Amino acid sequence: MIKTMEELDKVRDDCYRLVTRRSSLSGVASAVPLPGVDVGSDAAILLEMLPAISKRFELSDADIEALDPTTKALVLTTAGSIGSKVIGHAVTRDLVIRLLKKVGVKMASKQLVKYVPFAGQIIAAGIGFTAMKYIGNAHVNACYQVAKAYLGHPENSENRVLPKV
Repeated sequence: MIKTMEELDKVRDDCYRLVTRRSSLSGVASAVPLPGVDVGSDAAILLEMLPAISKRFELSDADIEALDPTTKALVLTTAGSIGSKVIGHAVTRDLVIRLLKKVGVKMASKQLVKYVPFAGQIIAAGIGFTAMKYIGNAHVNACYQVAKAYLGHPENSENRVLPKV
C-alpha cells in the first residue's frame, strides 16, 4: 500500500525501469526484418506493460472500482484532466492500437528503414525502443500525477493512504 511520497517515488522509479526493459524488447523485435513482427510484439508488450504499471500505482480497473464514489470521482477526474486514456479503463487491443497510432510517424519510418541492411535494422531498433519508451513513460507519469493528487488531497492528509483492493 502506498502511504508516503517516498513510497510513491520508489514505485515511479521501479516503473521507469520496467518501461526501459520492455522498450529494449521492442527494440530487439523492431530489428527483425519480417513484416508485422514488430507491430505484433509492440501490441503484446503494451497489453502487458500498461496494466502492470497501473497495478503498481494501485490504479488498476479493480482498484479504482473498489474506491468509494467520492474518491473514485477524484481519481478519474484527475486522470481525465491530465489526458490519460488508460487510467480507469481496460487496456484493450483497440486502445493499444490508438496509442501506437499516436507515435505513428515513428512506427511508419521504422517499417521503411528496417529493410536497409544492417544500418536500417539498427535505426529501426532505436525507433522501436524510443516509441515504446515514450508511451510507457507517459503512462508512468500519468499514474504518478494521479496518485500524487490523491495522496495530497485534504481528505487524505491525516493517513495519506491509497486504498488497496
